Amino acid sequence: MKQAPGPAPETSSLTVRAMTGLKEIGAAAWDACAFSPETLAAGDETYNPFVSHAFLSALEDSGCVARKTGWLPLHVAVEREGTLLGVAPCYLKSHSQGEYVFDHGWADAYERVGGAYYPKLQVSVPFTPVSGPRFLIAPGADPDEATPGLVAGLRALRAETKASSIHVTFMREAEWERAGAAGFLQRTDQQFHWENAGYASFDDFLNALASRKRKTIRKERRDALAPGITVEHLTGADITEAHWDAFYGFYMDTGARKWGRPYLNRRFFSLLSERMANRVLLIMARRGGAYIAGAINLIGDTALYGRNWGCIEDHPFLHFEICYYQAIDFAISRGLKRVEAGAQGEHKLARGYRPVLMHSAHDIADPAFRRAVADYLQRERAHVAEAVDVLDTLTPFRRTDADAVGDAAARSTPSSPESPST
Repeated sequence: MKQAPGPAPETSSLTVRAMTGLKEIGAAAWDACAFSPETLAAGDETYNPFVSHAFLSALEDSGCVARKTGWLPLHVAVEREGTLLGVAPCYLKSHSQGEYVFDHGWADAYERVGGAYYPKLQVSVPFTPVSGPRFLIAPGADPDEATPGLVAGLRALRAETKASSIHVTFMREAEWERAGAAGFLQRTDQQFHWENAGYASFDDFLNALASRKRKTIRKERRDALAPGITVEHLTGADITEAHWDAFYGFYMDTGARKWGRPYLNRRFFSLLSERMANRVLLIMARRGGAYIAGAINLIGDTALYGRNWGCIEDHPFLHFEICYYQAIDFAISRGLKRVEAGAQGEHKLARGYRPVLMHSAHDIADPAFRRAVADYLQRERAHVAEAVDVLDTLTPFRRTDADAVGDAAARSTPSSPESPST
């Protein structure tokens, strides 16, 4: 791409490049943007592993992300007079798989009236429903210049590729507000995160729960390990190719049975170990000398991010133990602020995970379809906000009298909004 038109005169002198892979930008330059004070200013994280060059390049170099998988890298970089101001991880998509912000209904509605929803531009971390920065600002750059420049570049790229739309998913709230001010449609969803209130131990966390909930969790943990199962935490050089072989077997088996579409190949996990092993936590369950289940997590500076789980034996509560309780144990031991356990799962509520809002922003070229989606999103945001309020009254934490009064006022189950139509 050459020069991209900006939304205001001050962006008109910026140059925008679309890169067909991270090989076109060095790790040092990319990571300087991903972890700059300007990028991190609006959040509590100092290192989000998913936007690192190591993680994103492992997806590309393993072939998980490529034209043939429907994820063509077109990362956007904005410069002024040869000086890099910011980058955004962007992909030209030919489908809506592996995103976790669902727009299949939008695609169906648009195509029913003769529109072409694909290709579309996706600004995200592929296959990863984890919030984090999406507009990565270079050190010393002005976010008020770099962010509009990236937005202008994305819109120019949308026109050049004849994409129907731009979708920035799992972004931080401050970026979401900026995108809304730039004319993007705003969307919300919910996840469940565990928050560390300065707990000294797992028992300390349990003491914050209602008595009945404490007993339930203790019983689940006992029952999960009752059949002679032991659990290991592996990170860094302790993770071997044999561990990855075992875990990949769990991942493929569970993916095939539950979701039907495992997105990651075996090579990806080896590359992850080569490039960022100290940021990987494998929680593995063993019975009778053999591994039977495991979960992969990535370690940030302030959070533990649970990603994929699998098993080849079914044991009651083992999923909760490996994915939720062991993650809490690890987070407490490392002094991490929270555990993000991935998409969906109201069952996480009873395990001490609270509902939190997720944010995405969408820019749709067709004015008529944009109006239909905007109307839908207005109703959906209200539904999601109400649902989060209701779900927060159902957590297992001990409640004060004031909590009880608030719960009584909040208890009502909102109805879901309908899909957009034109």
